[in-house]
Amino acid sequence: MTAPLFHLDEGPGLVGTSLGHSPWVTLDQEHVTMFCEATRDDDWGHLDVERSKREMPYGGTIVQGFLMLSSLIPLHHAMGLPPGGTGLALNYGTDRVRYTDVVLTGSKVRVAVELMKFEPKGDGWLMVTHNIMEVEGKERPCMIADYLVFLYAEEA
Repeated sequence: MTAPLFHLDEGPGLVGTSLGHSPWVTLDQEHVTMFCEATRDDDWGHLDVERSKREMPYGGTIVQGFLMLSSLIPLHHAMGLPPGGTGLALNYGTDRVRYTDVVLTGSKVRVAVELMKFEPKGDGWLMVTHNIMEVEGKERPCMIADYLVFLYAEEA
């Protein structure tokens, strides 16, 4: 497990700062196919490699936008989020999600993360990050999303 980037108590003081980049991960055909199976998505543009090579303008299958969005969770974990001292982290939602470029299956992606908000809410904390998903070798990002997570502190 990756060491936390910061502790819950430090969160408010880090608002507006870059938390860095996640490691690069490959979104391969196996991953895309499993996501299709899990979501009951039978679109050939994600599944049929040979047909996609012939008929898609991209020369192969493409990664689902919702797979890119759901990849925020493991990418955050790989870089040390949620913060130390968190007992439970719950997905609270997303804002301003935009898919800005197609991602070919087999591409490597990572996210650049900025802490936008970290404030008390109810019995915990609301953490909002601004995420720019990059594709290795491309200048244009493929996704931009604000991700909201509700954090409960560990019980002492």
